[in-house]
Amino acid sequence: MTGQITLTGLRARGRHGVYDFEREQGQDFVVDVRLDLDLDLGRAAATDDVADTVHYGELATALVEVLTGEPVNLLERLADRLLDVCLADPRVSAAEVTVHKPQAPIPHEFADVAVTLRRERSA
Repeated sequence: MTGQITLTGLRARGRHGVYDFEREQGQDFVVDVRLDLDLDLGRAAATDDVADTVHYGELATALVEVLTGEPVNLLERLADRLLDVCLADPRVSAAEVTVHKPQAPIPHEFADVAVTLRRERSA
């Protein structure tokens, strides 16, 4: 039984953006991640052991380290770095990351701006 793990609404304060004030003041970023697993989740269901699945708590911590770490200009670059984290576990066959920037410096009323990237593991 293969499956997916989804983590939505992971929030952290980062200093990403092209403008100096974004780097100085920082702002909240929200991340959604979906992992496609090359892993029999039936084993985790049977053993009830976190070692038999992808530990989403550890994944969240690693993603937050990227969000709060070295700034980048573009959401596209940030999403790419987050994909690297997701695919670091060899049991993840593909990952999709959406980075939301709800306080983006857009001079119009808006609800959200987001970039989504998906990558499959190279054969």
